[in-house]
Parts: sequence; C-alpha cells; structure tokens
Amino acid sequence: MTGSGVTRIAPSILSADFCALAASIDTVAPEADLLHVDVMDGHFVPNLTIGPPIVRCIRGHTDLYLDCHLMMTNPGEHLEAFAKAGASGCSVHVEVDDTAGLIAQMRDLGLDAGLAVNPETPLDAAEPFLDDIDLLLIMTVHPGFGGQSFMAEVVPKIRQAREALDRRDLDVALEVDGGINVDTAPQVAAAGADVFVAGSAIFDAADPLDAARRLRSAVSPPTGERG
Repeated sequence: MTGSGVTRIAPSILSADFCALAASIDTVAPEADLLHVDVMDGHFVPNLTIGPPIVRCIRGHTDLYLDCHLMMTNPGEHLEAFAKAGASGCSVHVEVDDTAGLIAQMRDLGLDAGLAVNPETPLDAAEPFLDDIDLLLIMTVHPGFGGQSFMAEVVPKIRQAREALDRRDLDVALEVDGGINVDTAPQVAAAGADVFVAGSAIFDAADPLDAARRLRSAVSPPTGERG
C-alpha cells in the first residue's frame, strides 16, 4: 500500500451481515478504497472471528484491497494461508514477539506489511520498524469487539505517528480503527491519519453507502491539503 496522505475509507466487514456478505460488500464498494478484515483468535483478544477461508471467498467476489488485521498471538503460523487466500496486506500487532521476523515473512509472501499498536502501547514500540512497513495501524479502541466508543486520548499518539513518518519522509499509510464515524473521524484526520476503518458507522446505518460517502466527506481535505 502506497500513497501516504491519500484519504482512504476502509469499511470493516466485522459489522457486515455475514448471511449476505457479498451483497454487503457490493453495497459499499463504490465508496470503499479497501476492505478491512478483522481476524481474532480468541487468545490475543477474547473474541473469535474469521480466517483464510472467508478471505478466499471475499477475494473471489471483489478486487478491492483486502486489509487483514491479525489480532492473533501466533500470526506467523497463518500468514502464508492469508497470502494464498488473497489478502493484499496483513497487519500484525507490535505487542506480539518477533516483529522484525513477521515483517520479513510478510515481505517474502508478497504481502504489504502492516503494524498495529494498541491504545496503551507507546509509539516508541513501533518506531524501530517504521522504515520496514507499508501501513501503521493505531487502535482507537481496545481490540476485540466492534461498536466500541472512540478513545480520544489516543489522538496525541496519532499526531506523534504522523510527525515521525513525515520527519523520516516515509510513504507509510497511517490507519485508525475503533469508534470511527463522522464525528470522530475529523479529529484523527486533523492529527494526520489517512486511512479510516469504520464498521458499525457504515454497516449499521440505514444506507451503508451513504454512510461511507458521508464519512469520506467528513475527512476529505480541500484540494491540495493532507487528509
């Protein structure tokens, strides 16, 4: 994933209707730059969601970029399966051991490499790896469940991340995930985020496509300015 500073909307299928997942994806596709796929193992986080078979089905249905967020204790054991299933990129958590090895494994598999940071984790934990990744994901809720309230106290860390990326002139997407909607998204956009993950704010709306469109409007800067 390239294009730091380009505003991108990432509907999270965690909040989609899994009985009609293809139709849910089709509904939001005109306003989706990528699809965010939350993978939870029941260990790193208390919830259990989907795996490579669902990613394979999604890939067979859409050409959208599949942004797989691996909330897993042992992501290295599954990266190859996600790559074969059609993931475009995977994000592993910096809180998991062997970050450098996981990034190298993603590179070897042809995946874009992402690094996720939990709300309580300082940016210092991710800074040594910024030169080696394509995407930095800052969590604005505790990972594990959709529909949580946005944690405004994380905004300074987003600003700190933007400053670090700009200072090093890195073409790394800065993604935010958790409680993102038309009210909270402008706050993180102002702090420097450029990829906005939204689940319930889009899929729980009466008109998901319009909700995605309004979210884009809320974070899209005037021409020539950063989103």
